[in-house]
Amino acid sequence: MAADIHQKELVITLWRQTWPMAIGVLALLGFQLVDSAFIARLGTAPLAAQSFTFPLSFLIIGIQVGMGIAIAALISRALGADEGERAKRLSSLVLMAGGGVIGLLAIALWIFHTAIFQLLGADESTLAYIRIYWAPQLLAAWLGALLYFGYSVFRAHGDTRLPGKMMVLSSLINLVLDPLFIFGVGDWEGWGLPGAAWATAIAFSVGILITFFKLARYQWASTDGLWQEAIASWRPFTGIAAPAMVSQLMPPLASMLAIAVVAGIGESEVAAWGLASRLETLSLMVVLAMTMSLPPWLGRCYGAGDWGQIHQLMALALKVALLWQLALGVLLALMAPWLAMALAGSPDVENELTLLIRFLLPSYAALGVCMLVVSAGNALGWPLRAMLLSSARLFICYLPCLWLGAQFLGWWGLAAGAAVGNLLAGLLAWQVLTRILSRPHRQSANVA
Repeated sequence: MAADIHQKELVITLWRQTWPMAIGVLALLGFQLVDSAFIARLGTAPLAAQSFTFPLSFLIIGIQVGMGIAIAALISRALGADEGERAKRLSSLVLMAGGGVIGLLAIALWIFHTAIFQLLGADESTLAYIRIYWAPQLLAAWLGALLYFGYSVFRAHGDTRLPGKMMVLSSLINLVLDPLFIFGVGDWEGWGLPGAAWATAIAFSVGILITFFKLARYQWASTDGLWQEAIASWRPFTGIAAPAMVSQLMPPLASMLAIAVVAGIGESEVAAWGLASRLETLSLMVVLAMTMSLPPWLGRCYGAGDWGQIHQLMALALKVALLWQLALGVLLALMAPWLAMALAGSPDVENELTLLIRFLLPSYAALGVCMLVVSAGNALGWPLRAMLLSSARLFICYLPCLWLGAQFLGWWGLAAGAAVGNLLAGLLAWQVLTRILSRPHRQSANVA
């Protein structure tokens, strides 16, 4: 009876921690999909140009997420050990250092963008669109990273409501500004493709002002003894952040290789692939929300040595991910023709997107399992295994299946191969997690 009550409490707590982030992720990723849907109305070429920028945008996101994972893990462990002042110093460190690192990366991506996009397969007409879009998009990405670091501090303190609310607010601002900036109003013709990036930059700026004001009000950041904290914490930070960033950088690298394969098939396929990428992240909103809300909770359990609760949390999270993603994937696969019609700007893109939806969306149930295991690994003291699992998912399971499918069966084979790769990744992650959690005390001793 007591076990049943405890299980219900876990479900309720997981729900309370996750639903604000799920709503926020839905809003945030929803406006990104709306961005692409608006841009599709400009034509296939602008949509293809935006699709070429996705891998580099994911590169920036990978760096920021890796740093956010590390700082959330360290802050949550400090709070679990009743080290409140240290948690404040760690918050200040990530906000300052993270902003600087992402800023330098954005500058480098602007300097070398022509060579990079040419390597990815963009032709001169596509590069012309990319050049006018990439600078404001990099600004928006930097602002989004600062906002994400602020969210990481709140999540480490167990507050997922404010990040969720800010994601919804920024999404609504972007949704209002998108059509105005892209298509114009009255006599003003708008900015076209760059308008989408400027709308996002303004939306993120509003979110930063509110979030940082709340941080100052709650006094969750402090600069007292910051230099000493940096010296003391750089080793544990890099011990988590380096593998986490490598894990997060694997998807952008795989995305670059995938877009290069798709570019060899045709422009409409590149446009469809870009829309499918947006739809992928939106459909994974619950899993993404749990990858944000679960690690701080796991980190506190890890700091307290409560491996029994860790087992229960992981079992519950994986069950939710599997059931939700499978049900949603099958439903969207059945609705594929109508969904593609709503998103695509031309019949060719619509047909290609329909095929992708039917193959990929149900396979995200397995992908969700892998994502949860990787995010848990960074919180539970085995970041290296998480990095290796992330690498294996992409370069042993996903990309080889995608490439082989494209080589032998063209577009149909590419879609089927990507789905098979996701399934293999989910099975691999399940095996890794089962093996590690079967000996938690040994794992804990190794980390210590």
